[in-house]
Amino acid sequence: MGFIMDLVFEKTATEQLAAPAVLESQHGSVRPLAVEDLEAVAALFLTRFRRRRRHLLDRAVAETAEYMRRIYLDPAGQSGASNALVQINPQGQLGGFLGVLKARYELNGAVLNAAIIGPFMADSGTDHGSAGPQLLRALHQGEFDLYLTDSANRVSLAFARPMKYQLLPAHCLGWTRIFRPAAVASMMVRGRWPGLPRFALDPCARAFDAFARKRFEPPVQHSPSHRVHREPMNAGQFAERMPTLASDYVLRPLWQDGELPRLLALAAEKRADGPLHFGGTYDEAGRMLGCYAFYGQAGGMANLLQIQSSGSHWGATLDALIADAWAMGCAGIIGQTQGRFMPHLFSYKNVFFRYAGGTMVRSRIPEVAQAVRAGDIFIGGLMGDRWTRLSSDDFGR
Repeated sequence: MGFIMDLVFEKTATEQLAAPAVLESQHGSVRPLAVEDLEAVAALFLTRFRRRRRHLLDRAVAETAEYMRRIYLDPAGQSGASNALVQINPQGQLGGFLGVLKARYELNGAVLNAAIIGPFMADSGTDHGSAGPQLLRALHQGEFDLYLTDSANRVSLAFARPMKYQLLPAHCLGWTRIFRPAAVASMMVRGRWPGLPRFALDPCARAFDAFARKRFEPPVQHSPSHRVHREPMNAGQFAERMPTLASDYVLRPLWQDGELPRLLALAAEKRADGPLHFGGTYDEAGRMLGCYAFYGQAGGMANLLQIQSSGSHWGATLDALIADAWAMGCAGIIGQTQGRFMPHLFSYKNVFFRYAGGTMVRSRIPEVAQAVRAGDIFIGGLMGDRWTRLSSDDFGR
């Protein structure tokens, strides 16, 4: 009860500090994203994150701008100005952009407003180092109780760490489990030289992978219980059961009014790694022990969106995920790490780890900071921005 009283006071103070519609400084102004900004923001995104040349942007700009309009200007169930921000330099040009999605968390019965930070970028041609700090300062004067990101690059980390963001090291790594090494190597070569014909590599890759199959095939079961089985599920079943599994965390998402099904529908629009699939693990009585969602198709790399389990069943749920990706004919699977299933990942052969993006949280509420330090927060996947098309898709092609 004491925490809830403290939180009410804190939130009242936060609302009094709500950011004005426009923040002015000698370096320019920061204001919410508007429709008239979309094309310029889309062009900046494509040149910074997709390495597109400006004279080849027309079709991609239109598609990217429309997608940004849907997720930043017309999010379901939200009203008022966009939470995403733009920085306009003194010459009236776009200097930078900060993509922000609004979400809700629950902590000890109290509801918290959360800002999920996505693309964070500045135009090197018009900005002189002021856009990034201006955008973050403006965001921190807003209505949010906590700010989080799961995809910060090293430049963003340099901006955020002095602003008292807490880094979650266990969530900053990506993991890769290889099933068919020659197929993975072939994809990497074609990615570097797109014009290389498939028949020059694929037959050799298939022959090698058939020879090495036993070495890279995942084990049948890591779980000590052989009574656990996996079953496919649909998006509706996943949305119904995920909140129950997420309740294991002290600081957890609060999805209301059909918000999670809408989020999954948007996540299913990603194209880079194949369709979105759902699965779950169950005991012999039919009780669900865990669930997962991943993108995948035969011959490609499966990409984990979300995995969640209860109690001691993380290993069995991870086993089921990897078995599904293998049975689908994927060349391997990649995903974001998190503390609760890292020990199970270590038990697999042919798993590799790499830095995949900074996961950070900032909050003025002591109980939030304590939960983050303890790793007792549901973050990443659906509570991040990697589910958006902006994280991977090649617009305009």
